[in-house]
Amino acid sequence: MKNRFCEMLGIKYPIVQGGMAWSSDGTLAAAVSNAGGAGIIGTGGRTTEWVEDEIKKAKSLTDKPFGVNLMLMAPNVNDIAEIVCKEKVAFVTTGAGSPLPWIERMHKAGVKIIPVVPNVKLAKRVAASGADAMVIEGMEGGGHIGSMTCMALLSNVLKDKFPIPVLAAGGISDGRAMAAALLMGADGVQMGSRFLLTTECPIHAKTKEMIVNATDTDCVVTGQSRNMGVRCLKNAFTQKYLAAEISGAPNEKLMELGTGTSRMGMKEGDTENGSIMVGQSLNVLNEVLPCKDVIEKIIADAKDTLAKAACIEL
Repeated sequence: MKNRFCEMLGIKYPIVQGGMAWSSDGTLAAAVSNAGGAGIIGTGGRTTEWVEDEIKKAKSLTDKPFGVNLMLMAPNVNDIAEIVCKEKVAFVTTGAGSPLPWIERMHKAGVKIIPVVPNVKLAKRVAASGADAMVIEGMEGGGHIGSMTCMALLSNVLKDKFPIPVLAAGGISDGRAMAAALLMGADGVQMGSRFLLTTECPIHAKTKEMIVNATDTDCVVTGQSRNMGVRCLKNAFTQKYLAAEISGAPNEKLMELGTGTSRMGMKEGDTENGSIMVGQSLNVLNEVLPCKDVIEKIIADAKDTLAKAACIEL
């Protein structure tokens, strides 16, 4: 399964692992890259020292390309970017801020930049500004979300051909969804939630169990009324947060309620008081497997789905 995105990064399959906070470390990134995809180290909430250590760890575990996700609003983003450039990481993805000022800086260091974009306007600006590829991310994904669905974004963004590869993200958790994105014209996919349920992912065993047992109606979006939407599983934390949000609590109070909950939920396994960030495609997230097995199954199912689609007569 080769295309322009695979050739650009030097990877076997057009699958990028999402850079999830408190979930994506050097071990997971290396495992995804070794399996033929492109792994990513997530830097949200992390220290600069931790990021440097995880980059070096990933390098010790794989000779394949991997990336780092830059949270552009993080207070230490400049320090993290400096480490990324020094270590010559293959690529970065960006979120929570405008990627445009970062393109030249990454390119000068020989690092490819793949911004995550939520709408057509930014997609056009990113492509015109020299980004190497882009990820268009729908609201079906876990964590911080936009306001458009993945299908709508694919329809709108891919109406015109872009000179750079376009990847789809948001609720894509198996090979059938990957095939659908490819049929729509995407060059590949970014998957976050599926890689939470891997043996190499460092999230707590209780958190993995909660995701495995979840069904399609178990997701909820907190903060959506304040343009702060975060998708996660329903629990005591989301009930408390939504009650405060609906009652009109100020943003400062909501920030206070949410601070530290991602670490509690993903790293510490507090499935009641923590934030369990995961996408909507919950019923296909039902087993924990090594990254190699996950990617092999995704590719096999995608090829089967594409073959069946080719046989449809209209």
